[in-house]
Amino acid sequence: MKLAFIGTGKIVHDALGAVKDEAQIEKTAVFARPRSLEKAQALAREHNIGEVWTDYDELLQKTQADTVYIGLINSAHYPYAKKALQQGKNVILEKPFTPFLTEAEELMALAKERDLCIFEAITVLHSDIIREMEKNLPKLGKLRMALCNYSQYSSRYDDYLLGKAAHAFDPEYYGGALYDINVYNIHYCLTLLGTSQAAAYHANFGFNGIDTSGTLVLTYPGFYAVCTGAKDSDSPCFIQIQGEKGWMRLEGKPNSPARLVTVYVNEADGTLVRDASGAMVRSTLTETYEPRPVPHRMTQEFLDFAAIIDGKSPEHRKEYQRLSEETLAVVRILEQARESAGLKFPQA
Repeated sequence: MKLAFIGTGKIVHDALGAVKDEAQIEKTAVFARPRSLEKAQALAREHNIGEVWTDYDELLQKTQADTVYIGLINSAHYPYAKKALQQGKNVILEKPFTPFLTEAEELMALAKERDLCIFEAITVLHSDIIREMEKNLPKLGKLRMALCNYSQYSSRYDDYLLGKAAHAFDPEYYGGALYDINVYNIHYCLTLLGTSQAAAYHANFGFNGIDTSGTLVLTYPGFYAVCTGAKDSDSPCFIQIQGEKGWMRLEGKPNSPARLVTVYVNEADGTLVRDASGAMVRSTLTETYEPRPVPHRMTQEFLDFAAIIDGKSPEHRKEYQRLSEETLAVVRILEQARESAGLKFPQA
């Protein structure tokens, strides 16, 4: 995969660091708007990148890259991705994919028409720990509840309280807690629990109508999943799924989890035991899983994307289809949630 990096912000720095030692990913080009040319040139020197562009259309026409990684603000995702696909480039699009389902469906259809790939860059789908959670899910028995919390006080929130809204807190740029941070919780729920029947979002709104935090309730047959995301407050982060025979809890931020604890009924021992409070409870087994060390939390997703783009075997196509379907399902939930809360985004 020959990769062009679109943007010079923090996420692009992270992406470059994530692939710096991966031979199967050729760092081909970097793009910045003219005012950020010096930043692009500095990145090119640091990472030995041969092409630097300040005209996006020219890049798409002349670059040697076959794939673009778009690490721009949310409102730029759809137009930049569409242009790239129209020029025959594969696309890796930072989360959240697009704010509107019609746009997401259009991009997916355009990629299929041109025999290209378009991916949502969402690290949690490419980690060992979500595979371990899938493996442990049957141990929990009939599912009864899911609780997810990703809360992180934003470095830009102090300015927001003074009336200064950065892009991440501006509805004009499709910011807010739901799309920026709660989206991780939704991906866990979709992967582990499947598509929900309904979505209702209860948001805390700031002065300009953006959601600074909120709780999303997803309805499943027989239970609910509750997903909290906050940029205006801190809390321990976790993903917890409970069933009639046990529970599992991912500890740490959903995009960089520390470990997974799974507790389930010991079927071989039907006796009751006394817990610390004196109550008689079922005998259980406990398993703890810590993910293997990785060079960077974003490395594996880029390796997976490169394998699909370069391979295109039946197995690769099947995996691409799985990822595409999940992305569309998440965009659909985000749109339902936004509309249920009355969160207004301007559509271009």
